Amino acid sequence: MLFSNAALAFGLVSLTFSHPLEKRQNALPPVNSATDVSVLQLALYLENLELNLYTGGFVNFTDAEYTAAGFPPGFRDNVGVIADHEKTHAQTISTILTNAGETPVPPCSYKFNYTDPVSFVNLANMITSNGIGAYLGGGVLLTDDPELLTAASSILTVEARHDAYLRTGLGASPFPTAFDTAVTSVFAYNIAQMFIVSCPQQLPIIILPKLTFVSPPPPPNLQPPVPAGTPLQFTFDPSTFFVQVDPNAPLYIGLVNLVTNVTFVETTSCGTGCVTAPVPEGAAGVAFAVLTTFSGGLNENQLTEYGALAGPAEVVIS
Repeated sequence: MLFSNAALAFGLVSLTFSHPLEKRQNALPPVNSATDVSVLQLALYLENLELNLYTGGFVNFTDAEYTAAGFPPGFRDNVGVIADHEKTHAQTISTILTNAGETPVPPCSYKFNYTDPVSFVNLANMITSNGIGAYLGGGVLLTDDPELLTAASSILTVEARHDAYLRTGLGASPFPTAFDTAVTSVFAYNIAQMFIVSCPQQLPIIILPKLTFVSPPPPPNLQPPVPAGTPLQFTFDPSTFFVQVDPNAPLYIGLVNLVTNVTFVETTSCGTGCVTAPVPEGAAGVAFAVLTTFSGGLNENQLTEYGALAGPAEVVIS
């Protein structure tokens, strides 16, 4: 069963009444540059996606279904609280943009491939990890605007608490790594495209050729971690590459993970448009895989700007 935002209209209304938003009169930070605007628009784009996701997780399943799936009492209510947080985040960012004379990017139509509470929470862990990565990656662009950086950081910490709660509900470690993984705006935006049906307005961010992670699936309870050396399988369409690539040229997976930046591992072909690559030593948590012809020497920004053939694909290792 696939859930779309069209089916959630009633749920959004009922959710708002069951978890009323607190009305506050806090002063909002100013927007000082075009870079600030681009960071905020991407943050809003991702917050709109998460709002729809968590609203669906609240509306589409009952307390009894969550309990039967092994989640603790009150888990569904807390999914609703998370949805309220995402709504507050989206409204706040929209107000900041509007106050600066900018038009906030509107919500898209979405489709999420979960079928039960467990698959919903596993998907929410992935999507929230992408949002956390985007806030981490975007923070460096706000260093000339300390008020806005503080506001974004205050959202980031709440997003991390959301993810820790989700992971605990799955029986996984709430803090599987000592560091989270920052992702560039291009990579975060491309991960979000997996769940987009259509948008009234897209952002001016390049959409890269698609890289699909095939196997292995996340381990039950996200533990133990996928062992180093385990083959990760990916598929892609070579005809969509932006550059011509010699079919006999070696390909690599650049794995963006933790604070080691990018680890490059050579792939093994499993057919046209199919490769495998081993999990590198030290990889943990959520990683972002990019197909490339480079065997190393690039940081994440360089991989984003000119090194990516396809991707990223999100991989849950622990």
